[in-house]
Amino acid sequence: MSTWFDESRLDDERALASVDLRLRTLAESGARVRREAHESAEILADLVAQDMPRPRAVVAAGPDSRLLRAVLEPWCPVPFVAWPNPGLPGWTGSLDLVVMLAPEGGDHGSALAVAEAVRRGAQVVVACPPRSLVAEHAVGRHTTILPTVTGDQLATAVVVLDYLSRVHLGPSADSEVVAAALDEVAEASSPHRDLAVNPAKMLAISLADSNPVVWGGSVLAARAARRVAESIRRTSGRSAIAGDAEHLLPILEAAKPRDVFADPFADDPPDRRPHLVILDDRAEETLVAEQRDLLVAAAQSHGVRVETISSHADAEVARYASLVLSGTYVAEYLRLGLVE
Repeated sequence: MSTWFDESRLDDERALASVDLRLRTLAESGARVRREAHESAEILADLVAQDMPRPRAVVAAGPDSRLLRAVLEPWCPVPFVAWPNPGLPGWTGSLDLVVMLAPEGGDHGSALAVAEAVRRGAQVVVACPPRSLVAEHAVGRHTTILPTVTGDQLATAVVVLDYLSRVHLGPSADSEVVAAALDEVAEASSPHRDLAVNPAKMLAISLADSNPVVWGGSVLAARAARRVAESIRRTSGRSAIAGDAEHLLPILEAAKPRDVFADPFADDPPDRRPHLVILDDRAEETLVAEQRDLLVAAAQSHGVRVETISSHADAEVARYASLVLSGTYVAEYLRLGLVE
């Protein structure tokens, strides 16, 4: 049996109650950032006060290293490597800084990578629960453990990025700015706000009969696009995709003309058309603007609808977090409205 979208469920108290835990978890995103920042504040201040010499290179190790790469690569004044693979690069040594996000603290690969960094004499900064497998392997004279308590990847990343910003190895990542941006999204997308004034509910309705094509122009917006597309796939089963402009253009250009006489409630409904969703983090690079104009022009010329999720937060990391949370709310409302 095919699924259809019942938009009335987005304002129905009983339907919303069925997803209360998931929506509450999203609403508490800002609170988790603040809690992690509070838990690590004293240790972080002591670490910055040590005034360590600038490392030869920074290695972000572990499975969550790609987020750090997206933030740091354009800014880091020394060579930077993201290493999600087991172990460490062969050249890593005592002149280097190894950082790791391990919000759960139980990953064996991360534990072994930290142990290897300690053995090689590198400076190590790892964010993980203080009583965890990773923490046990991180014991060393040049190691600092930033304690985590929420298991939240983004909140953990903000703590590490805040440290790197304070030692002039990355851009500003003030935890309160990030938390405030997340709170703003949570308020705008709250289940208690009517769909007429709720951007997440409105976008979910717009995407209900389509396959989302998600694009972000900057490095961070592109990563946010992948996260949003992943959330939509997981909640709706739709083939939402994200990618570079050159990979998405053929999809838009191959869109078939819309059949205005098609019956959306038929047993064999027409194929869902693509729907371009642009994540706008105020990137001002000329190339980003050109790629955006190219995608929008292609969408308009082939009758493909275009929607934009924007963030006006004051820092790059905050804008990334805001875009991801906005898209995740859309995905949850899409899940809620789809029925058989």
